[in-house]
Amino acid sequence: MTVRFDAVGLVVSDMAASVTFYRRLGFAFPEGAEDQPHAEAGLPGGIRLLLDTEETVRSFHPAWRPPTGGGRHSLALLCDTTEEVDALYEELTGAGYHGELKPWDAVWGQRYAVVLDPDGNGVDLFAPLPAAGE
Repeated sequence: MTVRFDAVGLVVSDMAASVTFYRRLGFAFPEGAEDQPHAEAGLPGGIRLLLDTEETVRSFHPAWRPPTGGGRHSLALLCDTTEEVDALYEELTGAGYHGELKPWDAVWGQRYAVVLDPDGNGVDLFAPLPAAGE
C-alpha cells in the first residue's frame, strides 16, 4: 500500500467569504467557486486545498457539528521576505480579517504572524529572518 498526502480540507460556514479570503492569499479557486458547496484549488507540488460547506458535510455525516473553542490547526504559508509577511498581514487586517498575532521576529529565526480566516482557522504567515550582516 502506498499512501500519499494529497489535500487539506476545511469545512466553511460561508463559501464566498472563504474563497475570497484564500484568493487574497494566491489560491487559484476557479470562477464560480464561491457559489458551490465544494471548491478546490491546486497548490504547487500537487497538493490541493478543499473547501466544503457545513451543509455539504452534513449531507453525508448528519451528526457533524462545528467544533467549539479554539483552533487546533493552522495553514502555514511561506512568504519570500519578511517585508512580505508584514505587507500581507496589513493587507488582510486592513480588509477586515482578524489579526491573531501581529508580525514579530520569532526566536526560531522567522518573521511570523497569524491571521484568522472567516471561520477562525489560523493562517500563519512566515519568512526566514535575514542572517546577521545581510
